[in-house]
Amino acid sequence: MEKSKKTLPIVLATALVSTPLLAAPHSAYAIDDLSVDPEDDTAGEESAYYIDFVLDEDLKKGDIIYIRFDKDFDVDSAIDEDDIDASVDVKKVEVSGRTIEITVDEAVDAGEDISIDIDSGITNPDEEDSYIVSVKTSRESWEDYEVDIVDDSSSSSAKDDDFDVYISRTTEGETSKYELGPIKLKDKLTKGDWVTVYFPDEDMLPSKISTDDVDINEYEPDDVRISGNKVEIKVPSKAAGDKTLTLTFYEGAEIENPDADDDYVIEVKWDGTTYTSEEFEIKGSSSSSTSGSGDFSVTLSDSGVGARSSYTFEADFGSRKLASDSDVIVEFPSADMVPGYLNPSDFAINGKTPRKVAPSGNKIYLTTPYSFTSSSKVKVDISYDAWLTNPKTAGSYQLKMTVDGKTITSKPFTISGTSVTPAPTPTPNPAPAAGTPAQVNNSTSTITLTNTAVGKPTGVNIAIKGVTMPLYKQRDFIEIVFPAGYRVPAYIAPANVTVNGVAANFVAVRGQNVLVYPAQDIPAGGAANVVIGAGANIINPSVKNAYSISVFTSEEKGLLFARAVGVGMPAPAQNPATPQPQPQPQPAVTVPANAALFKLNTPSFTLHGKSYPLQAAPYLANGSTTMVPAQFFKEALALTTIWNNNTVTIVSGTNQIKLTVGAKTARVNGKEVTLPAPVALKNNMPMIPIRFVTDSLGYKVGWDAKTSSVYVYR
Repeated sequence: MEKSKKTLPIVLATALVSTPLLAAPHSAYAIDDLSVDPEDDTAGEESAYYIDFVLDEDLKKGDIIYIRFDKDFDVDSAIDEDDIDASVDVKKVEVSGRTIEITVDEAVDAGEDISIDIDSGITNPDEEDSYIVSVKTSRESWEDYEVDIVDDSSSSSAKDDDFDVYISRTTEGETSKYELGPIKLKDKLTKGDWVTVYFPDEDMLPSKISTDDVDINEYEPDDVRISGNKVEIKVPSKAAGDKTLTLTFYEGAEIENPDADDDYVIEVKWDGTTYTSEEFEIKGSSSSSTSGSGDFSVTLSDSGVGARSSYTFEADFGSRKLASDSDVIVEFPSADMVPGYLNPSDFAINGKTPRKVAPSGNKIYLTTPYSFTSSSKVKVDISYDAWLTNPKTAGSYQLKMTVDGKTITSKPFTISGTSVTPAPTPTPNPAPAAGTPAQVNNSTSTITLTNTAVGKPTGVNIAIKGVTMPLYKQRDFIEIVFPAGYRVPAYIAPANVTVNGVAANFVAVRGQNVLVYPAQDIPAGGAANVVIGAGANIINPSVKNAYSISVFTSEEKGLLFARAVGVGMPAPAQNPATPQPQPQPQPAVTVPANAALFKLNTPSFTLHGKSYPLQAAPYLANGSTTMVPAQFFKEALALTTIWNNNTVTIVSGTNQIKLTVGAKTARVNGKEVTLPAPVALKNNMPMIPIRFVTDSLGYKVGWDAKTSSVYVYR
């Protein structure tokens, strides 16, 4: 059975059984999100026109897209296929009066974006005014869009240098963050209308940009579209009414600098007025900010291969300054140089102990203290006690430092000596049998509850007669799927679960599914007795009935077996059972030294033995999802975390999570993911499902029964 598909059939089947099928009422359809943009909006001038919209109904091969211009436009009757550039295959183009009819040569699904560029043949009205351009398809009704035409004397072009441009990297061809503005607008922003940004070259732009990677006045736009060298941004309701415009394209938007060493400008168009940026310089790779005078030296106490060493380096970031409660990011040549736990007392930034230090792969995030004096010169001292180790291969290496989006690369430093050969990976002992799956009969396998009372916590004993495929410790897992009605907590401590009498290496929870990673190998054909103790806090359904619990493994192609258990009634008859495993004594939990602990309904957390306040107390949502304040990720886990009353962004290395208050979906590295509970606002603090974040970023969550605390560590 494939790991990524185990839960779906069961959950889907449950949903289909319990959900009545409703017929959707028939309604008239019209296209969505129509945008019409002239290349030249001057009265009396011939102009190309760019048209974008979203289908609300499927478009079939042979259907027609109609584009109708207002009566004062002049539409050339000779417009044909050569004048149309569309995102769909075009069979033919005809003109009837002021209506262009485009017959498509392919089927397009509802919800798809359609873009059409009319390169020539359209002449604007002679008078300055607002005019209507309408679009429909064979299967959808007309949708209107208002286009503003201006005369030459009141032209749309504003003076040069209307706004500033900031880019995070200035080297040609690099992917950069772009900040545009602030721009003082002539008219207020309007919800649902489009701001258009013209970049110097269409090669700078990707084929698509997510709304997560763009901000308009610090809010996420409703939509983002790309056509040629332009990006259209749909104004959200929260930005409506503003007369100042600031646009931010984050590095996740994947906008690349031009490929030539030169000066450039960017244009922004809103409500018929075009605003032009200041010139910004793109440098060739040989003159980048990561070489020459911008470099910094690295001093080591020991330059031997694989040696434990202190590191000292200092760089000048020029106009950028490192402020208090801000991060300086240090990037090392490889992740194996950086230990998993770092103590702030082993670091110094300009002589000050950082407030937090967080490792992430080959990067270390150092957060300056509140008392830090803002400075463009940044010196970092990493002591010998931090346990950083040099690369294990002799050679020349470099470090990178990033402050406020600007990255500077060090001068090369030399690691010398005999390269360290990694020790061979030990073979599991005993090694699980590989190759042909074992022939096993699980007809006598059983599942029993330690408590069958309705609505009460229960332990679960699963006696697996044999697994057909071998399971390797710490890699493969046994999956127990509980039916709807059971309440499965968001986390289960490994100490509450044993496999063949040994505490599990790790336990993961995915909705109603519990994934148990054994701490020992299980060979093909080997038995596996899984005991989930009552301390795991799995709650029986509140309705008296028989319920089916299913068992899978990560290596099976399908269901291993399923058994019915009785809740509030005698247990259903199962096949003759092998002797049932008895719950094993649970070993004491050892909380890692670098773990952050918190308790439900208590507005504080504990780190390194000290207690720190939280603006809002963690709590349980939906009876199973633990919610914690965004503040916890910043102050307890030292993750780069930015929030307001509407959005939250959490960054760990190259991973980025974006959440929206009230939404049950989030974006992880640009991909939409469903949350176990929606983000909530409590005491003006966004509350986030902790397990979603920790699972996404590779953190572990445990339960300390001694203090009744949840602990999080990496």
